[in-house]
Amino acid sequence: MGDIILGIATAFWFGVLTSISPCPLATNIAAISYTSRKVTNSKNVLFSSLSYTLGRVLVYILLTVLLVAGIMSSPWISKILQKYLNTVLGPLLIFIGMILLEMITLKINLQFSDRLKTEKLANLGIIGAFLLGIIFALSFCPVSAAIYFGSFIPMVMQTKASSLMAVSFGVGTALPVIIFAVVISFSAQGISKLFNKVKDFEIWARRITGIIFIVAGIYLSLIYIFKIQI
Repeated sequence: MGDIILGIATAFWFGVLTSISPCPLATNIAAISYTSRKVTNSKNVLFSSLSYTLGRVLVYILLTVLLVAGIMSSPWISKILQKYLNTVLGPLLIFIGMILLEMITLKINLQFSDRLKTEKLANLGIIGAFLLGIIFALSFCPVSAAIYFGSFIPMVMQTKASSLMAVSFGVGTALPVIIFAVVISFSAQGISKLFNKVKDFEIWARRITGIIFIVAGIYLSLIYIFKIQI
């Protein structure tokens, strides 16, 4: 039970880290702009942000379940993962940590959001916010792709709570929208100050997480690759 709770908490942190990374943060800002169109009605802002969150969560649940089920249903892939996952995980964590610390720059860009103009969703209300959550959840940048496919999925594969962890990850990715929606509902003037704090927090959160990833990667590499008992 403790491992599941820790996994859910870690999944949530991965989601938060994803949400405040520069590229995903830009899509969340677009979502905030959308949800605050009717800023005079705080209920509309809150309901739209929750609908947006639900759209993101749904995508991550389906994507995670399909990926994990597809991988684990293949006997030979399952055997390979059971045999080599711990060996590969160390270097993978080091690689992702270096990406988070901007020591390595990737040019991966799986953006689907540009194909649909968010203005066309403005007249759909809560349903439009839900669709926006789906669209933005499918937009992967280098950092978000590295965190989701390189850290989150391998972690989920070692647990039996893939759906719960996907929900936690999805909520984490939409957390800025929820927070900004609450701030807008009570005080639109506080939005710029909060945004600056989020940017400062992202820098330190990304650096600390990157260092943790590298240290953990080195530790796992020493144990599973170099067979050094620490």
